[in-house]
Amino acid sequence: MTLYPVILSGGSGTRLWPLSRAALPKQLLPLAGERTMVQETVLRLNGLPDMGQPLVVCNNEHRFLIAEQLREIGVSPLGIFLEPVGRNTAPAATLAALHLLAHDPDAVMLALPADHLIRDVAAFHAVVAQGLRAVQAGWLTTFGIVPDAPETGYGYIQRGEDLGLDGPRRVARFVEKPAQELAEQFLASGDYLWNSGMFLFQCRQFLAELRQFQPDMVAACELALARGSRDLDFLRLDKEAFQSCPADSIDYAVMERTQHAAVASADIGWNDIGAWSALWEVGEKDNAGNVVRGDVYLDGVKDTLVRAESRMVAALGVEGLLVVETADAVLVADRSRAQDVKKVVEHLKASGRTEHEFHTRVYRPWGWYEGIDAGERFQVKRIMVQPGEKLSLQMHHHRAEHWIVVSGTARVTCGEQEMVLSENQSTYIPLGARHRLENPGRMPLHIIEVQSGGYLGEDDIVRFEDVYQRS
Repeated sequence: MTLYPVILSGGSGTRLWPLSRAALPKQLLPLAGERTMVQETVLRLNGLPDMGQPLVVCNNEHRFLIAEQLREIGVSPLGIFLEPVGRNTAPAATLAALHLLAHDPDAVMLALPADHLIRDVAAFHAVVAQGLRAVQAGWLTTFGIVPDAPETGYGYIQRGEDLGLDGPRRVARFVEKPAQELAEQFLASGDYLWNSGMFLFQCRQFLAELRQFQPDMVAACELALARGSRDLDFLRLDKEAFQSCPADSIDYAVMERTQHAAVASADIGWNDIGAWSALWEVGEKDNAGNVVRGDVYLDGVKDTLVRAESRMVAALGVEGLLVVETADAVLVADRSRAQDVKKVVEHLKASGRTEHEFHTRVYRPWGWYEGIDAGERFQVKRIMVQPGEKLSLQMHHHRAEHWIVVSGTARVTCGEQEMVLSENQSTYIPLGARHRLENPGRMPLHIIEVQSGGYLGEDDIVRFEDVYQRS
């Protein structure tokens, strides 16, 4: 029996703005350590027996970042499924179960959100072993976190009868996020656990239950897979079929309806990192209770999180704050208002701004670019192209471009002409000219791009050829 980890990476992490944004959400960021959340999620699986390669379900826009981050830690995924639209966790798990079952009739799925922190990996492995015992006995298993506070932001699971499996118990009921008084009662009783959103089950049993409760979901996912297509190392689902799929969570679609739900109690140092206050809670604190990252100076500061990403941040005589600095935005909030950060994101969306979507540095499959300056009819960018990579063959209707090589070697196509440029050399790309930038060297290529024209938006790109198969 092989255990296949399925990494669910569809979240956006709006409460962790300005660091987490739509194009670079929290699971792709190093929030609690040096590695990103998705990398930590995959690496903590090391040491589990009979473990297959991970299968990742993610947003189409994040596919190259996911692939690169897995490559950095030496992991070759079993597959990366690209969701054309978000449909919650149940369809994502259904896709994975269908795919795994087609290759292994005894496949067991361990479904894990990509953005959770687990500090006690040994305890995590032990509770997965408990869950496997329940799965082998015919139970669909979830993991309930042993609570240490009357938390009102989580759903709860009430434990029922002992199943004689040395740990896992039948699920008595699921409870939505409770009011404070009820949460206190749950904590005092000792019978309630936080709902972690992690699951373990036989793929065939999960699908059998789902066909009973949500047959339309299974049918839509089967069609999305059948009509899907390979795109490099990715499996691109059929958009029309997947859009017709009902949106639901694993909890609602199956676990709250089945008669075979079990829960294993997990005391594993878990946190879903749902807001900046959570990072303060789990972070390493100084003698004054401060959690600091980056170039930070503090004087008379207590119980505060300060994170500096691009410049020095100084704080004097404040207490209980969240201060997060990025290149284009700064958040200052009382720790008690951490959940309200989503209101800032809602304001940015309503105002037609882009700070909720992109950082100043935007990652692409070939490298990245970042804005340096902009004004009326001009824009300046810094561009990095990885060794051996190249941009699409493209043209622009509304802008011309000047390229100056800062370091590395550039192969430039402009119309019918091809040239190789080295450090301090430059070229001009006229408006309407077909052009391409490549890095034929072994070192990263850095250039400065100066755009001029009446419209400088990223959507003014007509692609003729693209090795990454972008439209």
